[in-house]
Amino acid sequence: MMRSNLFIIAQSGWKYVGFSLSFFLVFMILDLEFLAFLSFLFALVSVFVFRNPERELLSFEEKSILSPVDGVVSAITQLDDSEYGYRIDVQSSYIDVSLLRAPINASVESLKYHKGTRTSKNSKLFETLNENVEIVFVNNNKQKVKVKHTLSQSFAPLNVDIINSQTLLKTSRYGVMLCGLTSIYLPSHVRVNVNLANEIKASQTLIGHL
Repeated sequence: MMRSNLFIIAQSGWKYVGFSLSFFLVFMILDLEFLAFLSFLFALVSVFVFRNPERELLSFEEKSILSPVDGVVSAITQLDDSEYGYRIDVQSSYIDVSLLRAPINASVESLKYHKGTRTSKNSKLFETLNENVEIVFVNNNKQKVKVKHTLSQSFAPLNVDIINSQTLLKTSRYGVMLCGLTSIYLPSHVRVNVNLANEIKASQTLIGHL
């Protein structure tokens, strides 16, 4: 679980704030006011995009699946697959909270991280070349939810702070992604609870029932 739960910004964001403020002080000493202004502005932007709000866990039943990200539902696809019946795509931007949160009470069955580029989501090479991480969560009943985070155009890398076999409680923070696409794969028996173009929030939006 991420170690930054009690801070106002995510742990991975502190270096951007720190570097920006350091440059701000240097530029102020050198009387380079415009560069000092840009440095201070970037520090404020970093605080905003890496903000780490507390999320109150609403009263959902044990079998509920919550969104792992903030964003807008961009696609809901029915799959012809033996393991997963639906894929829900969620597009996240810089204005969304960047923290990633566990969708169910589960352990991490597998975690695959792929280094890559940071092309636009509109690029034909987005799904094949961009940096991404694929995580399979499995609960005590052997039910699985797969989540794939694919980074888009972002100044910060995709950060995931979990390991294989780690146990996570629902809503636990496990990473940070600025601007990207999250694909949530659900079993075929799941009742999907979101619609296209819905704005959803991590830990607060019910996306289905196992």
